[in-house]
Amino acid sequence: MGIFANYQNYILNLADEISNISIEMSIVEFLSSGLFLLITGGIMFFGFMYASVVSIYENEKSAAGKFFLLGILLASPFILFFLLNFEGREVISYILIAIIGIFVMVFLIPIRFYSKYKDAIPQGKIDERDTMFSRNELKKDTEKYQKYYNKYPEKQLIDDNIKSNPGLLNTKATSHHPAMFFSSKASFFAVDALKQKVDGDIAETQYAFAEKDITNYIKKWAKKLGAMEVGVTELRDYHSYSYRGRKGNYNKEVTLNNKFAIAFSVEMDFDNVRSGPLAPIVMESAQQYMESGAIAVQLAEFIRSLGYPARAHIDGNYEVVCPLVAKDAGLGEIGRMGLLMTPKHGPRVRLGVVTTDLPLVIDENGYDPSVIEFCTNCKKCAVNCPSDSISMLDRVEIDGVIRWQINQESCFDFWTKSGTDCGRCMSVCPYSHPDNLLHNIVRFGIKNSSIFSRIALNLDDFIYGKKPPVKQPVDWMNIKVKE
Repeated sequence: MGIFANYQNYILNLADEISNISIEMSIVEFLSSGLFLLITGGIMFFGFMYASVVSIYENEKSAAGKFFLLGILLASPFILFFLLNFEGREVISYILIAIIGIFVMVFLIPIRFYSKYKDAIPQGKIDERDTMFSRNELKKDTEKYQKYYNKYPEKQLIDDNIKSNPGLLNTKATSHHPAMFFSSKASFFAVDALKQKVDGDIAETQYAFAEKDITNYIKKWAKKLGAMEVGVTELRDYHSYSYRGRKGNYNKEVTLNNKFAIAFSVEMDFDNVRSGPLAPIVMESAQQYMESGAIAVQLAEFIRSLGYPARAHIDGNYEVVCPLVAKDAGLGEIGRMGLLMTPKHGPRVRLGVVTTDLPLVIDENGYDPSVIEFCTNCKKCAVNCPSDSISMLDRVEIDGVIRWQINQESCFDFWTKSGTDCGRCMSVCPYSHPDNLLHNIVRFGIKNSSIFSRIALNLDDFIYGKKPPVKQPVDWMNIKVKE
């Protein structure tokens, strides 16, 4: 009966507090009434409960538990001080109000320390023959092999050792799974078919449109086809490779004369990325290479039908460096791991590009130093990289450009042992969290405030772990072979 009486008194006290509120009540009176504490505590509690529910939906059980506990721990003082109507409550109210006010100010007021994070403009072209994909295709006792390693003898032993590994999607690789590996091969088979369709005949009749209208049409249609973000940039010299290096095009000098480039992203599934370096990551990569290739081929064919030259650039048949094009088209920034960091999906995307002479409206680069600042402080991808291929240091000058550069040899060595394209850096990146209200609030704060950016980084480490565990494949994928 005593507990019931106390509870009844609390309810009566709450009703009395509410009844005392009037339109004429001043802000000071409201803040000191105690009702502010209840409202603030309630908002805080339900906010963390929302975060907990979102985490359960994202299959982040540990994060859900931490959000739940934080909700109780942080909201309890506000609610308790409201219920316990004691002398001095007003002073405590003002202290709690000040703490909340400081946090809100840190989140909302633009406080940025970006002056040292300058945009990095490439000074020259990349030679595709120097990439690990190209070097891995060189066969011993061939003229190409001898010529390349006569020029770069320091790379020969490294590359030969890598070639002795099982290889991507090989049955002897450590992450081999027959169903998922053969699914990946099937998607790459489809990509190979698309490689033959990247260019084609241009229609004789040329149609003219207002640049704004046709640009909007292409962007909306690309999204209808499955693209997430679409941007347009003027094609620049450093966007293209100097020489091709993949089979069928080795040693071919790239001479792209198009005026514009359309860049777009496609999303990689969150659950599959989180499983990297296990088999689902390469299965997801292959599927999204196929999806981005299909979109690019369709866009290019559409533009050629309008009477303008257009070439699609897809996996295994690129003449441009997609991340550089996408960056200049306003799709994101290139982060510590060397991948494009998009605003809503982080590095968890695959890219496609179409180059053309069709007159289009160019998007601003929109350089976002907050990404570079966050990557400078974060280092989570470097900490979790299984091959230690990602630098822990700040950006340095490489070929006249301030940037990060991964160790592509050690990275590819791990790929050819695991049989997958790893993706561990993608899976742990705080920007890779799903595109929803919870994570977008955090993204806003990171972009808006250098101070909040540091807070968000520490919170991400606390909630999800500095070294998050590798997620196991979803049940339907992880089927067993009969004995």
